[in-house]
Amino acid sequence: MTEGKSKLDKFVQILLYIIGAVWFLVQINFSFFNPINPMTIAPIFLSFGLAIVFLVKPFPGSKKYPALRILDFAVLALCVLVSVYYFIEQKRIITRIPHIGVVTTMDIVVVLLLLEAVRRVIGLNLLVFLVIFLAYCVAGPVLPGVLRFTGFNMNQFTGGMTLTGNGVFGTPLSTTASYIFYFVLFGSLFAACGGGQVLIDIGMRASRPDGGGPAKAAVLSSGLMGMVSGSAVANVTTTGGQIMPPIMGVGAFIMAELLGISYMEVAMSAIIPALSYFGCALLIVTFLAKRRFYLHPEKVVPKEDLMFQTEPILPRLFLLLPAVLLIVMVMSGQSLRMSAIYSIIAVVALNFFNPKRLGPKAMFEAFIDGIQQCADIAIPVASCGIVIGVVVQSGLANKLASLVSSVGNGSLLPALLLTMVCCLLLGMAMPTAAAYLISVTLFASALVRLELPLICAHMFCFYFGVMAQITPPVCLASFTAAGIAKANSWKTGWNGFLYASVAVLVPFAFCYEPALLLKGTPMETAVAAVSLFIGCYALAASAAGFLIAPLNLPMRILLAVGAMGCIIPGTVTGLIGIAVLVLVGLYGIRMKKLHQTQQPAKVE
Repeated sequence: MTEGKSKLDKFVQILLYIIGAVWFLVQINFSFFNPINPMTIAPIFLSFGLAIVFLVKPFPGSKKYPALRILDFAVLALCVLVSVYYFIEQKRIITRIPHIGVVTTMDIVVVLLLLEAVRRVIGLNLLVFLVIFLAYCVAGPVLPGVLRFTGFNMNQFTGGMTLTGNGVFGTPLSTTASYIFYFVLFGSLFAACGGGQVLIDIGMRASRPDGGGPAKAAVLSSGLMGMVSGSAVANVTTTGGQIMPPIMGVGAFIMAELLGISYMEVAMSAIIPALSYFGCALLIVTFLAKRRFYLHPEKVVPKEDLMFQTEPILPRLFLLLPAVLLIVMVMSGQSLRMSAIYSIIAVVALNFFNPKRLGPKAMFEAFIDGIQQCADIAIPVASCGIVIGVVVQSGLANKLASLVSSVGNGSLLPALLLTMVCCLLLGMAMPTAAAYLISVTLFASALVRLELPLICAHMFCFYFGVMAQITPPVCLASFTAAGIAKANSWKTGWNGFLYASVAVLVPFAFCYEPALLLKGTPMETAVAAVSLFIGCYALAASAAGFLIAPLNLPMRILLAVGAMGCIIPGTVTGLIGIAVLVLVGLYGIRMKKLHQTQQPAKVE
């Protein structure tokens, strides 16, 4: 039996290699040599993603009963048939008439395959969420109030999912196929060839070994890696981040496509919020280290024991050239797809100059790892098309927009709070890109009705889609970090949420002051940014419980209120916030003097 399993595993691995290589060649062909309509490339792209998922995530029980793998191979063959079918049916897809075009059995099959793939990739959380929307299609005529609509039959539902731009094969999936695919491959190869480690080592070297040095190194490395990658759970294992420009997460690329603006405009808009977040994180670990030294100087580890052991960085700096090339090309307005392709070529070429170069087999393994990541991204993004299609075609989007905009008699704050809660709840059940897409579909139009700029509405949903990854009780990124650190997952989740609290306030700040997203005059942007950074400083001190000296609970609460005054736009609130910061600073000076005279104040 062991020998049989071994042979089966080898067979699966060979199939994976073949499908991954063919997928890449098909993408290159359709992107550069024989371009086809985005509505055609999307189902072909999804077919390959489905094939990878059914191959590497086997049917339940197949480990115990290898014969069950026959089911996966049968579905795999069906995925191949689907891709060939949609290639042959290009004319039908392109010339379709929405809601009138003929629906075929294969259209139904691809939706069913997608639902099963969602179960295997994401789990029951997202699948149950999708089933609720499918049930809504049937139960629409009998539902009360704003939920009532005429309902869909199988033909109408399938046609809406596969023959319109608001379904499974809509903008999010076509965007993923057009260029996100190449960025994911670049990230996988760049990390495998040593570029990611160089960024991490730079972060380690740039922070002092004392005064919270290891934690500072993690923050700095996170910011650096966040410039070239963007998956919350995956990036926790390499310290990356989704909100740091210029290369952000998948949701940011989709955002640019939905807004009809350049990706660089989205990345530029995110600079100030991202700097405030990472700056606040850096300050928090600094203040925590100082508080520990202040209260327990005998527990401080000697500097020589904290020296970071990293390989020399200078001889490896050339490994960053592909990332520099990528950033320069994106910032100069070059095609995103071409930027990623040239950067991939640069990674492969520079690998030959690396004394610790990867061999052909290791390079191909890194490539296949990227292919698997692409498949894992394609499934949730495509599944969001089901929700988007149902919400748009049933009219639920407009009804929700009217309902949300009427909350609080047309006031923006209640609408933002409701959107935040919904984003966090959705994000607990699905990846960031999926949570962002669904939240935008449900709430963006409502926020725009309240005169919120469209990019602010999208960025608001995006931020809380990211925050959901570290928001208890289901905080996947925090649980991943806890596993790495062998720490208590529940405590890690709540501490992570506390230390990332600035990410909760910043979205509200840029909704009330769009200048923080560079949507204002230079002076407005400068004033808003300075006020935000001061608020982040105060919030970091409050979260860590230290400002010159340890702070008791009332001082921490007072400082948190002052921080909110600075972060929330407004001259009066900003001045009050600064005054509170000065007041608490004077308190800290007084406590430090008492401590130095052997009369330390009691810390709660």
